[in-house]
Amino acid sequence: MSSGYVRRFLDDELSDALRVHPAVLVVGPRASGKTTTARRYAATVVRLDRPAEAAAFIADADAALATLEEPVLLDEWQTVPGLLGAVKRAVDDDSRPGRFILTGSVRADLEGETWPGTGRLVRLDMWGLAEREIAGSTEVSSPLSVVAEHGAAALSAPPSPPDLPGYIELALRGGFPDAALRLEDAGREQWLASYLDQVLTRDAIDISRRDPALLTGYFEVLALNSAGIVADNTLFGAVAIDRRTAAAYERLLSNLFVLDVVPAWSTNRLSRLVKTPKRYITDASLVAAALRMDTRGVLRDGDILGRVLDTFVASQLRPELNVSGLRPRLFHLREKNGRHEIDLLAELSGDRVIAFEVKASAAPNRSDAAHLEWLRDRLGERFVAGVVLHTGPSVFVLSDRIAAAPVASLWTPPR
Repeated sequence: MSSGYVRRFLDDELSDALRVHPAVLVVGPRASGKTTTARRYAATVVRLDRPAEAAAFIADADAALATLEEPVLLDEWQTVPGLLGAVKRAVDDDSRPGRFILTGSVRADLEGETWPGTGRLVRLDMWGLAEREIAGSTEVSSPLSVVAEHGAAALSAPPSPPDLPGYIELALRGGFPDAALRLEDAGREQWLASYLDQVLTRDAIDISRRDPALLTGYFEVLALNSAGIVADNTLFGAVAIDRRTAAAYERLLSNLFVLDVVPAWSTNRLSRLVKTPKRYITDASLVAAALRMDTRGVLRDGDILGRVLDTFVASQLRPELNVSGLRPRLFHLREKNGRHEIDLLAELSGDRVIAFEVKASAAPNRSDAAHLEWLRDRLGERFVAGVVLHTGPSVFVLSDRIAAAPVASLWTPPR
């Protein structure tokens, strides 16, 4: 292992996949560490976002591939339109495992009707650094697995958990490795502002003919409403665009991995549930960058404070979906009358669920678990556990199958 490398969840996934499959596709936000991790498994690295390296593949991708020592890392593959077809043909001719790793920061081509990777490429998602990765705890059980097997009270509190300002500082530090690990304060803020500007102008324009000013304005509206359930017309009305344009913007931002649209959960045991999705900016640091806010500014605004903390929690749970062994899916839940709402809900096999509430409180009580108790009583045995994630220091039981746990329990090794 190279000096200073932070082990990622992807390491085990990628290593296992390369032992079985001829080609693996790694997708995720720009600057999330895909290339740094993938190159550790490659004999040859080709940076296709560099014109000099891309030239041979633009001229004859099949011939260029044939000259390279394998495994070959093809970084930013989407910049050379004919490359994927060449990989397909190479894999069709020789399906030995571990031949190609492709990395990219755009999801758009994966949705095309002519996508040639089906049955030939295994896709792995990589997000920004999670706190569990930074803490060096990737080899211990996922918190989702711990809760599923032993209950919410089995989560562990760290010896010295952050307080509320500390959590906001972690959230605004974000998960982009360069910014989170190398920079501080003003330098990090400058990096994040530049990152967001590049994604919303250069990257967005590269894959879609969209007005960068309007797209930037719409992203700011999404940032103001991150982790919220907001009517569509409220969002697009705020920047004077129509419904079709707003839908196109959201597809684009999702394809660039800066927006995650979490669907509403449904079940035949509950009626009158809203179907509106919950929109999350994928990294809370981008919320602050879009709104030009620092930790003190977030702490002074109660609405933004709650959204940033919820967004931060979602960014910790999102990468756990692939590594817990349970392969859960993430949802939210809300009744149409607004009487009951669950911030995040992980659906396991057999329609079983783990439900999460996020509270910017250091001392939650049973009333903070009221919505979780309501869901437990209606789902019965399908309700595995409920967790009230808070900013205090301790794990404690609130009710049957429901416990309060610090947000930091999501990255603290289990006892």
